[in-house]
Amino acid sequence: MTVGGAPCLVARVSFTGELGYELYTAPAYQLGLFEAIERAGADLGLKLFGGRALMSMRLEKNWGVWTLDFRPDFTPAESGLDAFMRLDKPADFIGKAAALAERKRGPEKCLVVLVVDAEGVDVNRDEPLFHGGKCVGYVTSGGYGHYVKKSIALGYVPAALAKPGEAFEVEILGTMRPARIQAEPLYDPTGARMRS
Repeated sequence: MTVGGAPCLVARVSFTGELGYELYTAPAYQLGLFEAIERAGADLGLKLFGGRALMSMRLEKNWGVWTLDFRPDFTPAESGLDAFMRLDKPADFIGKAAALAERKRGPEKCLVVLVVDAEGVDVNRDEPLFHGGKCVGYVTSGGYGHYVKKSIALGYVPAALAKPGEAFEVEILGTMRPARIQAEPLYDPTGARMRS
């Protein structure tokens, strides 16, 4: 559709967890589109925010991100992305046999969200996760959720331990900090705000 005079591909999705849209347009139209959005939102209190704020918001929604939480070294079942695979399609694709076998036996590890008692020091990535004194996994991303005022981490743990409320410890700067699996998003768990 055309937005502010620019031809755009418009998707009703939002990495912020709020009702929003992503607009995709060619570079030649980007400045004009930006200025048109600024003008249209001037009386609504429209403000810019940065990438770190966006990352904080996606953590509060339990959303992983490509290159950190979703990578080629994690299988779709481990990352929870297998829900988007059509394994019943008659056509074969690379990895279909492995995906079917994993679906049958279950993944060895799972991506989980943890709330960390970080005391002002948040995870970044690659911090080890401990359970019962043994290193069982690691953090893939994390940070501070400014709206919910909690330290949040995403990481991979053995599937047998991936239960809501399961207790872990995460090592942050040489100090062990308690963490618990958080099954529901901390912000708007039903997604009502995105559908408003």
